[in-house]
Amino acid sequence: MLDKNDSILIDNQFSTYTISARGKTAQEDALHFIKRCFNIVPITQIESLFGFVERSTLYGGRFFQMQQLSESDVKRLNEIGIGLRIPLTNHFATTQEYQQNRAMLKKYHNPLNSIICTNDDLAMWIKNEFTDYDIEASVIKNITKLEQIEDAFKIYDTVVLPMSANDDDILLNSITHKHRIRLFANAGCAYTCPAKICYKSFSKFNKSLEGELKCSQEAKDRPMKGMIDFDLQRLRDKGYNKFKLLQARIGNGTGY
Repeated sequence: MLDKNDSILIDNQFSTYTISARGKTAQEDALHFIKRCFNIVPITQIESLFGFVERSTLYGGRFFQMQQLSESDVKRLNEIGIGLRIPLTNHFATTQEYQQNRAMLKKYHNPLNSIICTNDDLAMWIKNEFTDYDIEASVIKNITKLEQIEDAFKIYDTVVLPMSANDDDILLNSITHKHRIRLFANAGCAYTCPAKICYKSFSKFNKSLEGELKCSQEAKDRPMKGMIDFDLQRLRDKGYNKFKLLQARIGNGTGY
């Protein structure tokens, strides 16, 4: 049975969603994965799928363990108008690393595809050479003020706001270029996390594939709400139509 937010997803044809490839392996066909885990979202409203392609030291956000999206996946998705979002969200980037990743960037350079960045230098290097990519400011940047959004627009095509920004009516109402903002459709532990120290530990791990996850749960108390869905119609009424969907409720459980 679909809940309220599921019906909102289906009914509004003007919203688009970037969906997570978490839980997918390179061996599973991308369209099969979408049907298995996001079957309530009309395929025409899926803007992109985000996840790992080949190994890169520039990944961030979570540990790189395996390739999730194969070249054939990306080709098939692009053929039906769905883009790839590559999460190059590592805090740390050097010109040498950029050069090492140019072949991958060239391979997936397509107007449908986009790159998510945390490091401004990396974003500019990619933007200057690979002009067809949409360059997106990662949620990891924790942009929470109008001045920060306006500064980010000077570099990035799109800005992802943190989950908590969905509750900030003053901020949401003050943004002029709402079409360049991506909001979360649902939220996990980052919604109430006061520190988010895990992100830098992911960045360090993905350089060497060594290290450990650091989490602030033991150091700082916060309400644990589990996975929650936002009222998307409220956000649409404010003029926002680009959403990031971490998981979707399906008939027999949750696909993630």
